[in-house]
Amino acid sequence: MAIVLPSAPIDDPLTVLLTVCCFVSILAVTRWEHSVEVTGSVATLMLAVAFLGAGPAIVILVVSELAAWVVDRYRVTALLVNISGHALPCSIAAVLLLPVVAPGEWPDQEAVALAALAGAFAVALFVNWFMVTALMAILDGRSPREDLRPPVALVPTFALTVGFTVALAAAYEEFGIGATAFLLLVVFAFSYGAHLVTTSRNRTRQYASLSWGVLSGLVRTLDQRDPHAARHSAAVAAFSRDIAKHVGMGERDQELAHTAGLLHDIGRFAFADRVLEPGHELTDDDWQAVQRHPEIGADLLPDLEVYGPVAEIVRAHHERVDGRGYPDGLKGDAIPEIARIVAVAEAYDTLTAADTYREQKTSFEALTELRRVAGTQLDPRFVEALAELLAGRGTDYRHADTADFDRELAIQRKIADAVGQG
Repeated sequence: MAIVLPSAPIDDPLTVLLTVCCFVSILAVTRWEHSVEVTGSVATLMLAVAFLGAGPAIVILVVSELAAWVVDRYRVTALLVNISGHALPCSIAAVLLLPVVAPGEWPDQEAVALAALAGAFAVALFVNWFMVTALMAILDGRSPREDLRPPVALVPTFALTVGFTVALAAAYEEFGIGATAFLLLVVFAFSYGAHLVTTSRNRTRQYASLSWGVLSGLVRTLDQRDPHAARHSAAVAAFSRDIAKHVGMGERDQELAHTAGLLHDIGRFAFADRVLEPGHELTDDDWQAVQRHPEIGADLLPDLEVYGPVAEIVRAHHERVDGRGYPDGLKGDAIPEIARIVAVAEAYDTLTAADTYREQKTSFEALTELRRVAGTQLDPRFVEALAELLAGRGTDYRHADTADFDRELAIQRKIADAVGQG
């Protein structure tokens, strides 16, 4: 019973300080992976166990969790999970510390006491992770086995938390409560900043998911009107990425080339049905609409924010190096480099695919045509890069008739990149 009964007065300055810190840390939680939450509350509770005893630590825990619940009003069952998931680790840590550190009586052998605190805290963190993860999985109707994988990704965070808590204990023992309060303020300021960054990333992830859903839906709708649209977009994306990689561009630019290839024709959504009909003779108005599709596509993308860099490429993918392209008449290096790559990839797929409006050409015939217009319409550097890529490759690669839009879309990879760039 000595472990669970208070051994320090409730108005003790350290008790008050740790209660406030525990409450604030629960509110300003930093989410790291899935349902696992790493907060300063565990650290403050370990300090309470070491200097006040398990009883006050559990009182601090209950008071802080109840106060946070009054503010957030989350599920009562989750409140009970949080309390039990912290109370048991506190008790276990107290049992482990008791032979070395009696509550309120820091031993003369400080190094031994700090080592004992580090070991007890590490055990408590693991028990806390195990209990909360398992109980929350059960509460949410999932099998705990799905979530209870070794928390390898959290090991650096756990180690940092243990190290900082040990440092706080040493600071309190050496300099008193003032130094401890200052250090806790610093760590909570850092935790709150990390919380803001993590929240921003999560929102960007959700926004990117929604944006890709909208854009892929537009491409698939266009595919219903123009049966080759999705396959063509997938092929241009794959060729563009491979060309960018072949010429030595970094991973971000390779991904940018791939994304621009997927979305380069998104502006065709605004075409009238007659423009998309095979064999239809286009009027002057129709040609004006065709020449506006890069501009329309670019205008769609900034509205979806995370695709700002792609918009410039989509707008410029029909520019020519001799300045006779559209919509802006850009010339040479004024055309974004990746837009020049997409132009080569699009021209090649249009010439070699079986489902386009042109007569299908062999890979050799298509390269001959691309070389003929290199230096006027297309950038010679990227034409030759494509030729080097195609050398020795099979027909499936040279003629991308089986290019798959869903495979190239790879939504989760796009989301991850969007988050990383954010």
